[in-house]
Amino acid sequence: MFQAGRLQQLLQRLGGQGSSEALFGQLFAAYSQPHRAYHTVAHIEDCLLHLDRVRQLCDRVDEIEIALWFHDGIYDPRARDNEEQSADWAGRCLQKLGINSAATERVVTMILATRHQQIPPTCDCRMLLDIDLSILGRTPEEFAVYEDQIRQEYAWVPEDQYRLGRAAILTQFLNRPTIYYTQYFQSLEGPARDNLERSLAKLV
Repeated sequence: MFQAGRLQQLLQRLGGQGSSEALFGQLFAAYSQPHRAYHTVAHIEDCLLHLDRVRQLCDRVDEIEIALWFHDGIYDPRARDNEEQSADWAGRCLQKLGINSAATERVVTMILATRHQQIPPTCDCRMLLDIDLSILGRTPEEFAVYEDQIRQEYAWVPEDQYRLGRAAILTQFLNRPTIYYTQYFQSLEGPARDNLERSLAKLV
């Protein structure tokens, strides 16, 4: 799934020129950094698997896909601008590969939408966010593994501070009218809320 050939074919469909071999190596190295436990190659593979299931529901599926490849490309748990940095990296790479500016701008917008600061502006943005957050609606066992992995990434944060910060994030999701924006992912709404409420109860 996270394969050089898939990335090369994707970039060609988007109008990119030249080889993506170096870029694939950079992305693989980024997602393989030792401080990552959840935001890894496995996360991107999981996102791509979900994307393949909803391709027919997307407007510009290739743009969603390249946004998924890049959306956690820069990930430093101590930083507050990971999304901006990832979007900037994607924009520079796509421009260098010759992908047109309109497509590049849409990709950058989708990556920035993963900040979850406002309602996503397009159908493709909504689909990307639902794919990225699908982990919240998995089985309790899968969700527990995810929670453990997130804690590993923030191992440097004292327990009391982590509990407060994590509780605030989970509460933000629970306070939304819906966690998922698309009809396809609405089936995960109930399980996601159950998982978040159970996790929140352990934190407070």
